[in-house]
Amino acid sequence: MNSVKYDSIKFKRGVKIIDVQDSYSYRLGHINNSINIPYDDLIQNYRSYLNKNSRYYIYCKSGKLSKRAVMVLSYLGYDVILLEI
Repeated sequence: MNSVKYDSIKFKRGVKIIDVQDSYSYRLGHINNSINIPYDDLIQNYRSYLNKNSRYYIYCKSGKLSKRAVMVLSYLGYDVILLEI
């Protein structure tokens, strides 16, 4: 499983960051320019949200949900990287 530290990408443009925590937690705090797609919604509807020709950085505060999401989406053929904050 590929992972990177947030500091290594925070100044890059065009990076697609997905926060998989619930919407309430997202409103309490998140990385600027990230989008919120709660874990269950992302896993159940990944075809609606993701493109196999794009790279996505996935995170959550604890790292547990994001790690699971990266494992599942990688298995499905998506270019996803675990973002460590």
